[in-house]
Order: sequence, then structure tokens, then C-alpha cells
Amino acid sequence: MLVTTPMMPSTREYRQAEDLYFRSHCRRDVRILLVGEPGVGKTSVILSLVSEEFADSVPPRSEEITIPADVTPELVPTNIVDYSTQEQGETELGEELLRAHVICVVYDVNNEETIDRISTYWLPIIRSTLGEDHKVPVILVGNKIDLVDYTTMEMVVPLMNEFAEIETCIECSAKTLRNISELFYYAQKAVLHPTSPLYNSDKKELTDKCKKALERIFRICDVNNDGLMDDLEMYAFQKFCYDAPLQPQALDSVKAIIQRNCEDGVFVNGITLSGFIVLHRLFIQRGKHETTWTALRKYGYNDELNVCNDYLCPVLSIPLGTTTELNQIGFDFFTSMFVKHDKDRDRALCPEELMSLFATCPNIPWGKQLFQAVQTTEKGWLTYSGFICQWVLTTLLDVNKTMEYMAYLGYPITEERNQTEAISVTREKRLDLAKKQSTRNVYRCHVIGAKNSGKTTLCQGLIGRTLEQTKRFANDGQELPNFVVNMVQVYGQEKYLCMQDIDLNRVVDFLPTNEVLCDVACLVFDSSDPKSFEFVARTYLNYYATQKIPVLIVGNKSDCGDVMQDYILQPTAFCAKYKLPPPHSFSCLEKVNKEIYVKLATMAAFPHLRRLGVIPDGSVPWVKTGVGVALVTTMAYLVYKMLNPQNNPLRGRTTN
Repeated sequence: MLVTTPMMPSTREYRQAEDLYFRSHCRRDVRILLVGEPGVGKTSVILSLVSEEFADSVPPRSEEITIPADVTPELVPTNIVDYSTQEQGETELGEELLRAHVICVVYDVNNEETIDRISTYWLPIIRSTLGEDHKVPVILVGNKIDLVDYTTMEMVVPLMNEFAEIETCIECSAKTLRNISELFYYAQKAVLHPTSPLYNSDKKELTDKCKKALERIFRICDVNNDGLMDDLEMYAFQKFCYDAPLQPQALDSVKAIIQRNCEDGVFVNGITLSGFIVLHRLFIQRGKHETTWTALRKYGYNDELNVCNDYLCPVLSIPLGTTTELNQIGFDFFTSMFVKHDKDRDRALCPEELMSLFATCPNIPWGKQLFQAVQTTEKGWLTYSGFICQWVLTTLLDVNKTMEYMAYLGYPITEERNQTEAISVTREKRLDLAKKQSTRNVYRCHVIGAKNSGKTTLCQGLIGRTLEQTKRFANDGQELPNFVVNMVQVYGQEKYLCMQDIDLNRVVDFLPTNEVLCDVACLVFDSSDPKSFEFVARTYLNYYATQKIPVLIVGNKSDCGDVMQDYILQPTAFCAKYKLPPPHSFSCLEKVNKEIYVKLATMAAFPHLRRLGVIPDGSVPWVKTGVGVALVTTMAYLVYKMLNPQNNPLRGRTTN
């Protein structure tokens, strides 16, 4: 057999992967590379920065310089690398270009040939090495301005229009130290606070991605959802992003600046979305990129203006056998989101309010089936109870999605806290059994039965829908969901029951482990169909007879009348034999009886009672009477078969 060896990524591929990683996280260092023609003063610029004086005699190339974080303006360690065409070739140049975070192309303001080489050699070789669409910023540095009484900006600014990677241009003098510190400050800034993701220099306008990010921040900070950031909201924004108070006089000045640059930027003494965006455009135009970047990064954005994965989904340890639930912090957060967007205070979200709530997110996290999985109003609008229940279900099934949307919605995330504080990880199931009580507040119930046994109507009954209402949804072409969730009371405590309709067409089909394991199993048969119970009985024997999972057998369609089942044991006798609770009759023809759902939740809360045949709801134990009932039922079954031989499954068979 031919074995292939995985290929190592090329240097460029590695560099691109590294760059992508750091653009998705906070960069922890800056590597500055200086290139240019011989004699333009690259080495002198570096040595003047380090020694703070000009050296008349310098080596052809400076050694790599490392500046500690505590002496740099941005508080990140900085490495400065000097490239010399006299000592190094294009191979070394390519390696250094791939490692650089920012490239300074140095030219001599007193030598036009060095300026021409920027566009004919240096910028093309940078592109050929890093790729045409590379994201490494370039700074043009004009040295030796002490020798001339003019500026070269008019000559180099056109290059910025031709080469988008040029971040800025600066003139300096290694001899007089003029703008030397500023040069390296701008180099750091180009890496840590790049311009191109935020601002389109040609249009003199913020980029669409920047506007979209700022709009999300504005909506999150607009706590009362009135479309304005009032003074209190601006104070909170300032404190959260910059950890500094905003003085009233300073806020008045900000509003005045906005009004001068945007007619509708201030309304009723509050800042509008347009004004907020114009304010940040002015920051960038005045070189205060870090102000906007600080706010963006506080709300999880990376250098590509995408929300970071570690901001959306922090690490949460979920041991085997445990589940995830919202705790009180989580409930309070989602309640605040509902209240914020329920403008008419009717405890329901109309389509416009629902869209408004998720305006800060990529999309609404649930499909159209949402409205058949939880309680809604008569108009089909999402109620407060349904909204909370849907997040309960999402947290149970996909906790990362819950944390992701909490981040998008504006959960206050800092270095000290994140969404995990709003999530509780339950203890292992085996410990619940050992303690004889479940500490969980959310129970998963798997509903299994033969086709047409009424599983869907049983599940829809959990959210109060009758058979007629359920049929109406189906007749309208609406696909009903597999999951339904609602709150139930267990001994006065609020618990959440999540019912899943398990698709098992034939009893001989294989049922995977994840569809067997649950907090309580509900096995449903059609009490008016003589062939329905066998499916339930065999399912129990195949999957649950040896499991430590509470099981309730439900005889659905009780309004149609009960018939004898074509099985060796009738449902009551079967339950008695295997020490299960007696079969529960159910019908949702006209009105839904909530008793069955309370019973299921109670069985999940007290899993140790699964074999005793006792439902811990204050009812009388039935174990002693169960044996007598089983005997009577069995005798009746035998008499029935003798009187109806055509229905006897043993008819026509012989024994050897």
C-alpha cells in the first residue's frame, strides 16, 4: 500500500496562517522591518532611536533590536530589523518580508532615484513575496529632511492611491532626531490599529464592515432602545470601552462636533446612529484610529472586523453525563433582552420586534419551526415564556450557540468575565441516581411510538395545542419540529420539559444511543389500535429494560375507546410485570390535560423511583394492587381470544 507523507506548508502559507491567527487575536508583539536603497539612512534611523543621538559612523547593518513593552507607547514588545543589500541577498529579503508585521520603505528626500525605486522595485517585490492582496502595512519614510527646505509628500502621496497597502508617509531626520520616535510609533500603530479595515481613503468614508460593527455597538449601548444614545448610555459606553469617566463638558463638546459635521447627528440631546458613525469617522480622519479600535475590540472584533471565535465561544468544560442549563444570570440576561425590545409591553414579540432584537446578530438563530416548538399568541407571535423556553432548549442542545448569541446580543464580556458565568453544568446522571434526586432544572423526554400513535399531538399538547390546532398547522404545510419545550411545575418549582419525537419507524430498526439516553422516556401507543402496543412493549424490552431511565407508557387517543391489544400482555399487566407506573390515558381532542407532563417531569426529578411503580406526586402506590389487576387482565385477554379466534395470533399454528 502506498503511504503518502503530509506536505509541510510553504513559508508563505505558514506566514499567511500566522497572520490570520494574530488578526483573530490580540497581537502580543510587533516586528518592524526597514528596507530601502543603500545610503538612505536605515541603520542611522534605528541607532538614533536607540541611542537618542546621531552617530557619524555606522555599520552597514544594525543588529536586530528588541524594545521592551514597558517603554513603547502601545505597551507591546517591538523588534526592529534592518535589511542591507550589501550584506544580504533577495533570499534573506524574502524571509524577512514574510516575518515582518509592518514594512518601512526608507528613501532619501534629497535623492529622487531612491523615490523612484519605491514603485519600481520595493513595492513590487513586497507584493510578489507576500501576494497581491497581502495585508502587511507599508510605511514610506523620507529621511534626511535636515538637508532640504522642501517636502517630498507631493511625490509620494500618489503612490498611496496606487498601492493600497501603504498605511502612511512620514518624513524624518536621523541626524536631528526629528520624527524618529513618531516613525516607530506610527509603525506600531499600523500593526495594532490598521486603517484599511476601517476607512476607505478614496471615498473618505468608513468601510461598510466598520459601519456595520459600529451599528451593532450602538444598538447594544442603546439600552432603552429609543434609537438614541443619551448621556447615561454614553457614560456607560465610555466607562466600558475606555475605563475612564466622561465629563459632562466633554460630552457637550462631542455633541457640538457631531452637530457641525452631521445635521441629524444629535436629536433631543441624544446621539443618533448617524452621529455615532460620523464621530468615529472624525476620529480616524484625525489619526485617532486607536479610539475606534479600542471600542471595536471591546466588543470582540479582530483586525478583519469579524467577531473573534474565543469571544463568541469561550471554553466550557462539559464532562460526560452532564448537561448544560441557563442559571439565574442567564435568565436575567435574556429577560432583559426581551423587555428591551417588547416596545408595546404585551409580553410578546411581533415580527418587527423579533427582527429588532436580533439586529445585532448575523441572523435569527432558529428557523420557522420555532413557532411550533414553544408557546405563541393567537397571532403566532413569540411570547415571553416561549422566548425563554427556546433559549432553555438551545442551551441544552447546543450551548455554544447560546453563548455565541449572548455575545452578539451584547453580554458584557471582559477579561474577568464571559458568558460561561450564565451557564450551569449539571452534575453527572449517576450522581443523581446515587442521591435519589435530580438537581437538574431541564429534563429531556424522548417520545417513542409506532407511526400514527399520536406522538406529535402528545408533544404539541405540552404547549397547550389541541388535536384540531395541531392538524391545522399540518394542513397548512407547516413542518412540525421534533422538539417541543415548556415550563412545568414540580412540587411548586419551575422545571422545563423538553420533549423530542424520536423517529423510529419499525421496532426492528436500530435506535442510536443518543436517542435512547434521556431523563425520562415516554412510550406511546394508540389505545384504539390493537396492534399498537406491541411496538411499545418491544421497544421497552430492547432498549429500556436494563437502563436506569424512568419510563412512562401512554395510551393515546383514549377518546376513541380502549381495545384489547394483540400482545401476550395487556398494557396494565405489562407495566405491573416490569414494575412501571400504570399506563397513562391521554387525549387532546378538546382540551389538553397537563397532568401527564407534570408526571413526566416528576419522574425525571426522582429517577430512583423508576422501578417502584410509584409516581411521587402524593398518589397512592399501586404495586400491591397491580398484581391482582394484571391477573384479571390476563384472564380477560384469554377469554377474548377464545371468543374471537380470527384475532388469535396462535390460530393455525402447530407444535412439533
